[in-house]
Amino acid sequence: MPRAVVLIAILLAAFVLVACGKDDPRPAATQTTEPSPAQTTATTGTSTAPDVRPRTARDGCKAVAAPEPAAQPERRRSRQKLSRKRTYTAILRTNCGTIRIRLDVRNAPKTTASFAGLARNGFYDGLTFHRIAKPGGNDYVIQGGDPLGTGNGDPGYSVEEPPPFDTKYRRYVVAMAKAADERPGTSGSQFFIVTAAEAPLPAEYALLGRVTGGKDVVRRIARLATDPATEMPIDPVVMSEVRVVSSRR
Repeated sequence: MPRAVVLIAILLAAFVLVACGKDDPRPAATQTTEPSPAQTTATTGTSTAPDVRPRTARDGCKAVAAPEPAAQPERRRSRQKLSRKRTYTAILRTNCGTIRIRLDVRNAPKTTASFAGLARNGFYDGLTFHRIAKPGGNDYVIQGGDPLGTGNGDPGYSVEEPPPFDTKYRRYVVAMAKAADERPGTSGSQFFIVTAAEAPLPAEYALLGRVTGGKDVVRRIARLATDPATEMPIDPVVMSEVRVVSSRR
């Protein structure tokens, strides 16, 4: 069953919130929008030809061609572990700027190792942020990492690692999307970045880390115009390269 990132609409306080899932962190059902990505990933490269015409728009992003959906791969999960004695940072280069994410190896050793393995093999290169959820005009999450670009893709395997029971999905926390019918902590390749002060999601989405650089880029992406029906950005947001670097603590 495709891992649609489903944002489960939750009416909370002033806005309607959704749970992030594979189809889309709006976390819905056809689009399983939960913050745990539905890894139906593309192999390494979809064409992200930087059709770099600086956009006259005020969004601060460069215009790029929309990548073609990649075939759903059958990747094997990396068995390479990450050391708790080192600090790992994922560097996401996009046409809207660069985002840096400090991986939470302590709370999510399996999830972070899987993400790092996919990045090492070029899995994320050329993929998009296919969903920008802002119910009622309020910030919620931005979601990417689906090889199909629809919220239904994955890498051909999944990892299961429930987060701590007291996990809160606050602004700039990065977690993995999952389908509503998947077990807590299940993840593939899709991930989401929380843009709300706090997304009212249950502690069921595997943690990946936290944004430590490029917060302005996250906000820029969150402000982009979207198709109201799909929550997809009107102009593509493409990750030209995703790499993980490490340093000693």
